[in-house]
Amino acid sequence: MKTSNILAAAALSLLAAAGAHAETYEGVQPLTSGYSRADVAPQAAAAARAGNEYSDAASSTAAPTLTASTTDRATVRAQAVAAAHAPGQNLRPETFAGSVIPAQAKGLTFTRQAGL
Repeated sequence: MKTSNILAAAALSLLAAAGAHAETYEGVQPLTSGYSRADVAPQAAAAARAGNEYSDAASSTAAPTLTASTTDRATVRAQAVAAAHAPGQNLRPETFAGSVIPAQAKGLTFTRQAGL
């Protein structure tokens, strides 16, 4: 029993030693570029002016066109006030079963309590 344990431990230690490889340090890699500093400087300036071509904003080069509204300010304000004072406007569909506001809840009127 002891010899089988010793043989198993030896086999495992050999496998562990064979699997452990250390990287060798090769030092600083030599410069392999054929460009001089004077050749690279204009390319660097052009790349800096171009910006980050991998950003999210790089693909959105066209600005959205804004159209003038034909509705006047008073009408929009009146619609906003009416929507804010509508009964049940603050009910959220996800609070109800099936994510549907029941018809009887849409007609509810709410009053502000004193002190709130």
